[in-house]
Amino acid sequence: FKSNVLFRNFEVKGPSDRLLVYLTLFTTECLKKIEGAASQEDALKAVTSLALEPFAIPGDSSFPLGPYFPAPESKQESDFIRGYFKQLREELGRRLVERCYAEGTGVPSKW
Repeated sequence: FKSNVLFRNFEVKGPSDRLLVYLTLFTTECLKKIEGAASQEDALKAVTSLALEPFAIPGDSSFPLGPYFPAPESKQESDFIRGYFKQLREELGRRLVERCYAEGTGVPSKW
C-alpha cells in the first residue's frame, strides 16, 4: 500500500516517484475497466487491450504528466520509453486483475 494516493499534494523527489504517479493513474483506468467486466477473463482482456492501445509518452502533448517527465532526446530513447511503459502497463494490469478476483474462483473479491 502506497499512501501517496491519499495525499492532496505529493512531493516528487525523483524518477521512481514520477513512475509511481504514472502507474497510479494507469491503475485508476484499469480499475474502471475491471469494474465493468463480467468475469475475470473479461477483465484480463479489457486491461490487456487498455495496456496495448496507443498511449502518449513523455514529450507528447497529450501525455498527462508532461511537466513532470523529461521528453526523450532521440527517436531511439522514445522507442525505449514506449516499450518500457508498454511492459509496465501490461504487467500492472495482469497483476491487478489477479488481486481483484478471489484466487481460483474468478469471482470478484473487492466489490
